Amino acid sequence: MKKKDIIGKALLDFQQGNYTEDIITETSISEEDTLPLPYFFRSYDEMPPIEQKALQLARGKVLDVGCGAGSHALYLQCEKKLEVTAIDTSPGAVEVCRERGVKQVLVQDVMQYDNEKFDTVLLLMNGLGICGRLKNISGFLNHLRTLLRPGGQILLDSSDIIYMFDGDDDGGRWIPSYPDYYGEIEFQMRYKKEQSNNFPWLYADYNTLQNAAISNGFGCELILEGAHYDYLARLQDIPG
Repeated sequence: MKKKDIIGKALLDFQQGNYTEDIITETSISEEDTLPLPYFFRSYDEMPPIEQKALQLARGKVLDVGCGAGSHALYLQCEKKLEVTAIDTSPGAVEVCRERGVKQVLVQDVMQYDNEKFDTVLLLMNGLGICGRLKNISGFLNHLRTLLRPGGQILLDSSDIIYMFDGDDDGGRWIPSYPDYYGEIEFQMRYKKEQSNNFPWLYADYNTLQNAAISNGFGCELILEGAHYDYLARLQDIPG
């Protein structure tokens, strides 16, 4: 079955002047919410501090994973004059990136990518989410290692979504038992009359990410915490 390119169609509409509505998202733990299309096209000054910090720290040859409309890649390419390869599984998003001027952009799943090595691998906008499940994180991190040059870094952001679960009088949280980890959720997107299939997305609290990183031979550094349980982390391979 051909995968529906919900994001791509929406981004193309915005890019080509046909913006009439936003993407609607729904998850296994939340009701419908709006994902505004202009957010994908934000300038550096409009980005949250976590994204700005990640772009400040990016260096050398950069792989922008899940590049969306290309806002991060364009800043690195045009303002920092870095060599950037941007990848996304959405053909529509890749077309938008090309129209906006991203020089090197590919329709590509990062887990199938092994063409080059980079000084910085960038995963922003809850970029860890593409891992899908916590059980996949070892394989995910070890594949990213193969994309790093010596001394290279992975810059990624995620969120601890514990706040989304109801609390009790003792300060605890009512967390359902069916996922292996409370940060594993199912996402669905709708744009105009088209709806995506459910797909998994991972939100990891920092301690969980740090434990996974260390157990797979990475150093893990908490770079910046956001205003709402989100954070930016840097992973670097520990020589050994």
